[in-house]
Amino acid sequence: MFEKLRGLFVSNRTAPPVAEPAASSQSRTRQHNLFEAAATYVAATADDDQDRMDEASGWVSPEALSFGVSELACRAVIALARERDESPQTVARSLLGLPAA
Repeated sequence: MFEKLRGLFVSNRTAPPVAEPAASSQSRTRQHNLFEAAATYVAATADDDQDRMDEASGWVSPEALSFGVSELACRAVIALARERDESPQTVARSLLGLPAA
């Protein structure tokens, strides 16, 4: 029985050659990574630049953009905490206008 099933999936034939697709205009343009997208998105948000936010949002998946924005936030809080000689929690709460914990 297993031999019959294997015969369905395994073949001695080789696959026909696949023609390479012509390079699209998108593939010729530079690809952006999630950190570039996050940096651009956050900076555009701070500048209230909706067009740039929309552009950066299209560079990566929503999940990747969310991860990148989160990573940027963490790194920014850590940098500010070191600069201010305060804890990351104090800095994060201060940036959000929350009372000290």
